[in-house]
Amino acid sequence: MAAQAVPATLDHLVVAGPSLAELTDHVHRSTGVLAQAGGSHPGGTANRLIALTVDGARRGHYLELIGPDPDGSLAVGDVTTFGIRTLDHPRLAAWAVHPDDIAAASERAFALGHATGPVEALSRHRPDGVLLEWLLTRGGADAPTIPFLIDWGPTPHPSVDTEPELELASIVVSHPEPLWAESVLDALGVHDVTVSPGPAAVRAELVGPAGRVVVS
Repeated sequence: MAAQAVPATLDHLVVAGPSLAELTDHVHRSTGVLAQAGGSHPGGTANRLIALTVDGARRGHYLELIGPDPDGSLAVGDVTTFGIRTLDHPRLAAWAVHPDDIAAASERAFALGHATGPVEALSRHRPDGVLLEWLLTRGGADAPTIPFLIDWGPTPHPSVDTEPELELASIVVSHPEPLWAESVLDALGVHDVTVSPGPAAVRAELVGPAGRVVVS
């Protein structure tokens, strides 16, 4: 699969794992960058963040590391978000894009046979107490090729206050029906991605102090 440019509507990449501490350490060792504490989610997860630059500039993208909330009450086997309860190692579980109109984009995709799921309102507090609120869809059966949708509204984008950085060199996506997947991406407002034939997957190449690393 050939590398391609980073989609303009990319919001963030999601790397999930069965242990947030181990995931954070894994990414730190692989990239040379230590992710910043994010916060806890009501669904029993917590995250850490790394801002992503493209061609050396920040453009509103970030990397989210997510796992079971170490201070929460749920066991790993009870955390369903991004399939965490089934994971035994870190994986690039999903990616998110921010269309101009999240509801309209969801309807366009549904007309093509992709159900994004309902638009939901979620929130979390940053470690400094600031409340972040957003709208999102949960994705669907065609994940991780097809991204889920997110709309931060008036909430400050998480990448703004995230200090550690990695360079995002490329994103590659594949799907058993690449032409159909491209039509769905187009409906979601992602017009600059070519989907390769293959298993439903997404892969990203990151560049940091430790060199180049591919996450998938």
